[in-house]
Amino acid sequence: MSRRRVEPLALGAQVGEDVGGGRLAQPVEGVGSAHPVRDVLVRALGRVRRQGHSVHRSGRRRATALFTSVVLTVGAAGFGGLGAGSAAATEEELTYTVAFMNEVDSFNPFLGIEVESFEMWALTYDSMTGYAMDDLSPTPALAESWESSEDGLTWTYTIRDDVTWSDGEALTAADIVHTYDRILSNTVEGGSTWSAYLKGVTEVTAPDDTTVVLELDRPNASLPSLPVPVVPEHIWSEVSEAEAKTYAAEPEEGRPVVGSGPFRLVEGTAGGAQYRFEANPDYWGGAPHVDEVVFRIFKSEDPAIQALIKGEVDFAYNISALQVSSLQDRDGITAHNGNTPGFDEIAFNAGSVDLETGEPMGDPNPAVLDPAFRYALGFAIDRDLIIERAYQGAGTPGSTIIPPGYPDLHWEPPADVAFDFDLERAAELLDEAGYTVGEDGTRTLPDGDPIGTLRLTARADSETSVDVMDYFKEWLAELDIDAEVSAVESNRLTNLILEGEFDVFEWGWYVDPDVGPMLSYMTCDQRGDWSDTWWCNEEYDELYDAQAAEIDPAARAEMIQRMQEIVYLEAPYLLTAYNTVGEAFRSDRWACIQPQPDPGGVWAIQLSVHNYLNVRPADQAGDCDGVATAIGAAAEGSEAGGDAGAASADSGTGAGTWIGLGVVVLALLGGGALLMARRAGSTADRE
Repeated sequence: MSRRRVEPLALGAQVGEDVGGGRLAQPVEGVGSAHPVRDVLVRALGRVRRQGHSVHRSGRRRATALFTSVVLTVGAAGFGGLGAGSAAATEEELTYTVAFMNEVDSFNPFLGIEVESFEMWALTYDSMTGYAMDDLSPTPALAESWESSEDGLTWTYTIRDDVTWSDGEALTAADIVHTYDRILSNTVEGGSTWSAYLKGVTEVTAPDDTTVVLELDRPNASLPSLPVPVVPEHIWSEVSEAEAKTYAAEPEEGRPVVGSGPFRLVEGTAGGAQYRFEANPDYWGGAPHVDEVVFRIFKSEDPAIQALIKGEVDFAYNISALQVSSLQDRDGITAHNGNTPGFDEIAFNAGSVDLETGEPMGDPNPAVLDPAFRYALGFAIDRDLIIERAYQGAGTPGSTIIPPGYPDLHWEPPADVAFDFDLERAAELLDEAGYTVGEDGTRTLPDGDPIGTLRLTARADSETSVDVMDYFKEWLAELDIDAEVSAVESNRLTNLILEGEFDVFEWGWYVDPDVGPMLSYMTCDQRGDWSDTWWCNEEYDELYDAQAAEIDPAARAEMIQRMQEIVYLEAPYLLTAYNTVGEAFRSDRWACIQPQPDPGGVWAIQLSVHNYLNVRPADQAGDCDGVATAIGAAAEGSEAGGDAGAASADSGTGAGTWIGLGVVVLALLGGGALLMARRAGSTADRE
C-alpha cells in the first residue's frame, strides 16, 4: 500500500518524503476525532502518503516525510520476510538504536498513516505475504503457498502451522479471517488503509486452521500480495467498532502488545520520543540477532547526526545528501543515498466538501479550485533548481504519480503539455484562463475580484519542504501572485487538509510494488480519508475500477497511464521530485544490513523486516547467512570483523536503480497476470 505511505520525506523525513525513482507512500499523521470528516481518520495523508513518505507520507503521503526509520519495512508495506538464526549469547543485552525524525502517529495498524507507524506494525504483526529483498516480488510469510482458480475469483492460501501469538495462543486462519472481515465490514477505523488489497473480495473463510479462502466477484490485480497486518482475534474481538476509532494498541500495565512478529512493543506511545521493542525468541522466522530495538525520535537532523557520531544511536534515517557526503569520510560509519519508489509534490485544495451534505467546506482560495489555474502554475516551478538546492542533488525532477521505476506503467507527458520552467508560458495560460493582472499589479480572479494571498503550507519537520515552498513563493511573485509560507507539524497539516482549511501544501508519497493503493488515493470515495486534495474525477474513478480487475498487464498499463494523464492535466498535484533517502549507520559496530531493492535501495523503511532480523555485531557477521550483498558480509574464505563498511554500499546510487527493477515490478503490478499464468505459488519456488 502506498504510504504517505501516509506514506515521510525523502530528504527530510508522505505520505514521507522519499521520492526515489519510484511515492510508499504520500501517505501522514494522526488526527483527532472531533470533526466528522476527521473521524474517518486519514492519518495517512504518505504514502506514504507521505513518506515522511515524503513519504505523505513518507511523512504522509504518508508524506514525504514518508519516512524516518531504520532498516526495515515500511509501510505499508510488507510484513513478511524470513530472518536469521538465534542471537549470539552475550553477557549484556544487545540493543540496536535507530534515529527517526518523525514520530509514530499510531501503533494501531488500522489508524496510522506515517511510514514510521508502518515500520512498527511490521515488527509487531505478520502478514500473509511479504516482499523479496532483491526485486520486491511476493514472498511467503504467514502463507506458505497460494493458488487461484482459472477465473481468478477464488484464491486459496495455505497458512503456516507453527506460528503463535506472543501470549502463547496459536495463530490460525481464523485470525486472518477476523482481520479481513473487519476491514471489509468497516468495523475498524481506517480500514481503507488496506482495503485496496481486498478489492472485489466478497467472502473470506477458513475451512480449517491452516487454510484461508478468498471469494471475489471480480479479479483483483493486486493478488496474491496481501501485506495486511494480521491482528489476534482473541484480543481484537473485544474491541468494538466504536472503541476501534481510538484503540491505541500500546503496552498496558507493563504488558507488551500481543503480536506474532519478530519483536514485541514493550514501551512507547504514539507521538512519544522513544519506542522500545524486545526480540521474540520464538519467532517462526528465526530469533533476531539483537535483544531489543529502540527507536529515538529527533526533531531535527543535526542532533541525530551527532548522536550517531557519538555512538548514542546506531542508525540514522532520512538525513540530507550533504550529511551523507560528510559522513562517508568518517571512520566507522557507512552512509548512502538509497533509492525509494516515491515522489514529492506541491498539492492544492481542489474542492473540499462536507461529505454528508455535498456543500463546500473549509476556506480554499477560489483560484486553486480551478484546474486551469493549477496547470498554469506547473510551468512556474524550476524542478532542476529544486533538485540542486533543496534536495542537494539527491533526486530527479518529478512528473507523474507513478514513478519511472515502473517503466511499463509510468506515463511520460508529451512535449506539448509537459511542464518546464517557463514563467512566460505560465503567465499566458493564466491570462487565457481569466487570471489577468489588475490595476494594483496583482492578478485577479476571472470575475475581477483579487486573488488575494495564497497560503503555502510546508512541513516544519522537513527543511526540504520549507525550501521548496519558499522557492515557489518567489516564482509566484514573478507571476504577480502574492503568497505566504507557513510551516506546521505533519499532524497539524493533516488536520488542516481534513478540514479543508488550506490552499497549497508540500508533501510526498511512497508507492508500493503494487501501484493500486497509490492510484486509489486519488479516487472520489477517498475524499475525507486518504485523498489529501479533495480532487474528484469521474473518468479517473471508472478507470481505477477497471484496472483493479484487469489481469492483462498491457491493458492495465494503458488504463493506468491514462489515469496519470488525467491527474497531470487537472493538476491537483504538481510533482517536484523523485528523490532518495539519506541513511547512515555505525558499520564499525553492526553488519548484515541489506538494501531493498538490492542493489541500490534503502536500508530502513523497507517492505520487509529482514534487516531487523539479521543485523548483528560486526565481529559476528560471518557471511551474513549467505547474503553476499549485505554490508559487512565476509567474502568467501575470509573472516568478518572490523568496519562492516568494507563490504559496502554504493553511496553514489541514484533514482535510476528503480528503473532496472521496472520489469520485475510490473509483474507485480500486473497483478495476478504473472500469477494467473502460474496459478500457484509455494514456499519451495519462492524462497
